[in-house]
Amino acid sequence: MQMPIPAAAIYIGELNETILGDLRLAASDFGLVAVEWAHSQFQFDSYLQKLKRPIEPNAKKIAPYAKELREYLAGKRNAFTIPIDWSLFRPFQREALQAVYRIPYGETCTYHDIAIEIGRPNASRAVGRANATNPMPIVIPCHRVIGRDGKLHGYGGGEGLKTKEWLLKMEGAVMA
Repeated sequence: MQMPIPAAAIYIGELNETILGDLRLAASDFGLVAVEWAHSQFQFDSYLQKLKRPIEPNAKKIAPYAKELREYLAGKRNAFTIPIDWSLFRPFQREALQAVYRIPYGETCTYHDIAIEIGRPNASRAVGRANATNPMPIVIPCHRVIGRDGKLHGYGGGEGLKTKEWLLKMEGAVMA
C-alpha cells in the first residue's frame, strides 16, 4: 500500500505598517497565494483552511513578497516580479484574474473588457465575481477594474472603495 504524498505547505507572514495598514501574506513553494488586511484575519484564515494544506509561519519565505508589496505601496514599484501560484484557482477564475493581472499600472478597464479579452463577452458578471473572490488584491490588481459607466464598483480590501480609489490615484490612473 502506497502512502499518500503530503500536501505542500502554505507559508504565512505579515507586512505591517504600510500606508494601507497591516497585511497578512501567504505563499506556497510556487508563489503567492493570498494577501489580506489584518483586520480581515478571519477571512484570511477561512480561505487558507479551504486549501487543505498545512500552514506554517515562515517570515523568510514571505520576505520577497512583502518586499515587493512594500515597494509598490511606497510608490517605488509599478510591476510585480514575484511568482503567483495560479494552480489554486478554478479555471474561469484563473482565466479572468490572469487577464486582470495583465492590466498595466496606472490604467483601468471594465469588467466587460475583461470578459471580451477572455473570449466570453457575456460574462461581465462572472468576471466581477472572480474579482470579488480575488485572494491577492493589490498584486492581482482588481482595483484597476471599473464599471462600464466609468465608476468604481466594489472593492473588498482595506476600506473598500476608498482603498480602490487611493490605489488608482497613487498609480496616476485617470478617473472620469
